[in-house]
Amino acid sequence: MAGDTILVTGASGFVGSAVAHSLAAAGYRLRVLVRATSPRLNLAGLDAEMVEGDMRDPHAVVRAMAGARYLMHVGADYRLWAPDPEEILRTNRDGTRNLMRAALKAGVERIVYTSSVATLAVSKDGTPVDETRQASFDDAIGIYKKSKVAAEAVVAAMVAAERLPAVIVHPSTPIGPRDVKPTPTGRIIIEAARGRMPGYVDTGLNLVHVDDVAAGHLAALQHGGIGERYILGGQNVGLAAMLAEIAALSGRGAPRLRIPRRALMPLAMLAEAKARVTRREPFLTRDGLRMSKYRMFFSSAKAERDLGFKARPYQQGLADALSWFREHGYLA
Repeated sequence: MAGDTILVTGASGFVGSAVAHSLAAAGYRLRVLVRATSPRLNLAGLDAEMVEGDMRDPHAVVRAMAGARYLMHVGADYRLWAPDPEEILRTNRDGTRNLMRAALKAGVERIVYTSSVATLAVSKDGTPVDETRQASFDDAIGIYKKSKVAAEAVVAAMVAAERLPAVIVHPSTPIGPRDVKPTPTGRIIIEAARGRMPGYVDTGLNLVHVDDVAAGHLAALQHGGIGERYILGGQNVGLAAMLAEIAALSGRGAPRLRIPRRALMPLAMLAEAKARVTRREPFLTRDGLRMSKYRMFFSSAKAERDLGFKARPYQQGLADALSWFREHGYLA
């Protein structure tokens, strides 16, 4: 498979850039679809053919797909809030549909679609869940999760009805270098490292190094079953423990104040109201608080068994994230 052209979406972003660098190291010939407004920092030094365009534009997608043997669709609008929530849905659902249709028409032989654990229904008691726990559109909390449920449904339907040769992967919560925007989790790391998170809510995440997620994508491309789903996760960690680790790495004291969600809801409403004026995504959102009611814990046993997937300790992901943020001025 190495040496053949693979189209990668989202290569200027966090997970996409890790995937692109992993594919380049494995010897693939890279072509990347990049929006005109996307930052180019993560593309520096990457040997890739660049096609400028938006995945919501069918003509740009067809142009980018021409001659590609494989597709790695990593690109997505990863925001928990937007002035126009429908924009997130259009990008993630309709952009995915454009890419999958173009891939079928172009005769692409194999596709890895980057979904998310956001499409899975977490357990109420915090027990780690696997790929069989599918969430419905109506039950998904927030527009980002709803958009990813809708996008994954597009891919799954095309696999079943049109023999789309796609493998679906579900990254959990990636952390590490090149989080250029940054992601919602990256913003937590930055704020905690700067001493701006005096407290926490009682919740939990599954943290995984972004480079391990990239390795999982490569394994899915080479060994994954068509139509199969694989969680690419790391360790299940309480938010308090995550913040304590960030504090230790940053030379600060760990936050000890546990804050009830209901006490933060008015602040989230104010933050969203301000964001409608500034057009900048707020750090605290109502959907984020609603999600935090559940411990988002997952099991990667299937990927470990079938793909040989492995994840390093989450502490290394935090350390690498902080090092990158510090080097690029995010912690100034």
